[in-house]
Amino acid sequence: MQIDLRTVSITPLRQTFGHLARRMGADKPASRYMEATMDLQPVENFHFRPTWEPQYEIFDASRTRIAMKDWYALKDPRQYYYGAWTLARGRMQEKAEGDFDLVDELGLAAAYPAAGKDLALSVLLPLRHVAWASNINKGYVSAYGYGIAISQAACYASMDQLGIAQYVTRLGLAFNDIDTLASAKQAWLSAPEWQELRHFVEDLMVEKDWFALLVAQDFVIEGLLYPLIYSRFNEKLNSSYGPVFSMLTRFQSEWYAESAKWVDAVLKVAAAESAENKAALADWIKRYRERAIKALTPIATLAFADNATLVMADVIEQLNARAAKAGITL
Repeated sequence: MQIDLRTVSITPLRQTFGHLARRMGADKPASRYMEATMDLQPVENFHFRPTWEPQYEIFDASRTRIAMKDWYALKDPRQYYYGAWTLARGRMQEKAEGDFDLVDELGLAAAYPAAGKDLALSVLLPLRHVAWASNINKGYVSAYGYGIAISQAACYASMDQLGIAQYVTRLGLAFNDIDTLASAKQAWLSAPEWQELRHFVEDLMVEKDWFALLVAQDFVIEGLLYPLIYSRFNEKLNSSYGPVFSMLTRFQSEWYAESAKWVDAVLKVAAAESAENKAALADWIKRYRERAIKALTPIATLAFADNATLVMADVIEQLNARAAKAGITL
């Protein structure tokens, strides 16, 4: 008996799901990101309104001052859906764990100069509370944001901040100094230099407009804080005491560089949608920028002493340049 094996090519009627075919055309294959994102927002047949806010539907585009014809225009340039995000964070975590292990194996923390350690931990450890607040605020954006494109990215960023809070906590543990964690908590609760920042992030926890919260937390606060501390302050520590803290905060530095691309892309698309959107974004950035400057100036003074004014001016200029590049005139 003879068996002939032949390859049969079957041409599919369309390359993707119906809702994507209606957006992109039936002959264009969709990426995994598009399949996991586009048109998944519930839009009809809601059974009840939220009892705590009955003026809104449970999913309601009018919860923000920003208006979009297509909320899925706010796509993530990183193309993160759950699988891609977990793989990317897994790689970042492997590097971070390797850095902590190397510092421990070589005794770099124990050999670090005491003056540098005290300065670094006094600046860095209270930031775990800022990261936790960011986790809460991004969670609100994810819960009330409209369109899966923005809400899923905010959810991932929220979990990223929870991880950052844990990595900042591990700084104190890496130096075998649990007392510094307690001291950092007391500084966050009562030290004068931290109260403006604490007040700011706690006020944001009751901001109702989720897009305004996104601007305040992700663009303004982190757009000033991360270059100030995880770039400029690390540079100061490197030049004076060595690169240990740059190793132990590599996750934060890499995360910010990646996250800023997403935030800038969202603001650019929203600003280009309408003059009203652009005006709202400019108003929020100006308002929250002034408060963030007031909140971060004491932290800059703690970190940089007499050079604080110059360093703050530099990071503010960087933030203004990002806004201008997104098409937002301040």
